[in-house]
Amino acid sequence: MEGSKTTSIPLLQEESSRCSEGTASRVQTIANIVVSIVGTGVLGLPFAFLTAGWLAGSVATVFAGISVYYCMFLLVSRLMVETLIGISQCGGCVVNLVFIGQNLSSVFRAHNLSFSTYILLLVPIEIGLSWIRSLSSLAHFSIFANVCNVLAMGIVVKEDIQQVLKSEFLFDDRTAITSKFGGLAFAVGMAVFCFEGFGMTLALEASMKDKRSFPKVLAQAFFGIALLYVLFGFFGYMAYGDQTKDIITLNLPRNWWALTVQIGMCLGLIFTFPITVHPLNEIIERRLKKNKWFYNSNKENDSDHGHSTTRIGVLGIYSSRGILVIGLAVLASYVPEFGVFTSLVGSTVCALIAFVFPAIFHLKLLASSLNLWQKALDLFILSCGLLFAVYGTYNTVISV
Repeated sequence: MEGSKTTSIPLLQEESSRCSEGTASRVQTIANIVVSIVGTGVLGLPFAFLTAGWLAGSVATVFAGISVYYCMFLLVSRLMVETLIGISQCGGCVVNLVFIGQNLSSVFRAHNLSFSTYILLLVPIEIGLSWIRSLSSLAHFSIFANVCNVLAMGIVVKEDIQQVLKSEFLFDDRTAITSKFGGLAFAVGMAVFCFEGFGMTLALEASMKDKRSFPKVLAQAFFGIALLYVLFGFFGYMAYGDQTKDIITLNLPRNWWALTVQIGMCLGLIFTFPITVHPLNEIIERRLKKNKWFYNSNKENDSDHGHSTTRIGVLGIYSSRGILVIGLAVLASYVPEFGVFTSLVGSTVCALIAFVFPAIFHLKLLASSLNLWQKALDLFILSCGLLFAVYGTYNTVISV
């Protein structure tokens, strides 16, 4: 049916290709889910709790996690979604590179190198990691990255708890719920960005050996991540109150603990990068595979299994991955402010992909089979997503 053929994307594959056999176990899949979601955004949660209040911040984080989890299963293949996912993953990659560059320049400040120099020095390492084409193979790096992130965050929480115990008060001057709408919107926006790894969902599902257990595995991972986020934001805000910085590591004393946190987070993000960039590679390679020079075609079988990749095709894959890493590194080196860029990505692209488009497609394609409460839920998510995207964009623009 040529007339009904639609553009599809590798992250949101057709049922037949999604049923292809994967090799990743439950543990490997959970590791990839965690490393694709948990990133630099978590370091801004304590400041979000300061802005919105500890109770409002906790509720906003849980709400964002549940909403994103629900909307992950509503996405369908459309060109617009592919474009937005690509932009979102680019934003995530750039944010990670900027964070690494800024922290390395802070740790090794005696060398007087700019953060952009450190970013460019990482390019050969990231190109090598991006050439690993299997998500199940990347699971080993995911586990290492998770260990680095957990240890670094554990040190931050340790410092937070020690700071709280030194204080003679706990809730006395800590706001529970802010009276400013902008503070609530900021907290929701930060929480949405913290869950911005939704572009990896179906790629992770496709890599899993037992695909039927994927919803349960995803739910378990999201529950653990949401709980971690709430505790991290809560203790960070309780520790420093009105003095909480937009990146919590800036509140840490200048000692070897703080340096360990910064280096640990940088190592984690270095090995997170190939996971984050994976959807971009899939999108690009999907386009490359449409060219005749990419395949040696087997005329007896028109499916992908009836083709073998030419040497030019293989060279094209590796070259495109290298060029992509170089492009992202150059873009990251010109980002003026970490916070503004993060807010812009979270308020626009992430909000549209996480809430607006899933709800629209769900209503459009399954309207006849949905009951009243399902339609109402989709409309509620759609409305909130649009309002948040508009307000978040406006708030970011006026703050520049």
